[in-house]
Amino acid sequence: TLRYDLSEKSLVNITVFDMMGREVKTLVESSQVSGMRSVTWNATDNNDQPVSAGVYLYKIQTRGITKTRKMVFLK
Repeated sequence: TLRYDLSEKSLVNITVFDMMGREVKTLVESSQVSGMRSVTWNATDNNDQPVSAGVYLYKIQTRGITKTRKMVFLK
């Protein structure tokens, strides 16, 4: 589960990538109001196929802010 806080209404994009930089899954791509938010990744790709265990990156983009973080998926 990824948690994030929006200080104002903004378009939010959250995308998961593998360590080679390939897009695995788009989790959020919508306008959201301010406040605490969370999204759960069910460890599948954009084709709803399960992904392998390993290290992944997720990128959160909002108005003028981009943050990339690392996460580990264990089976």
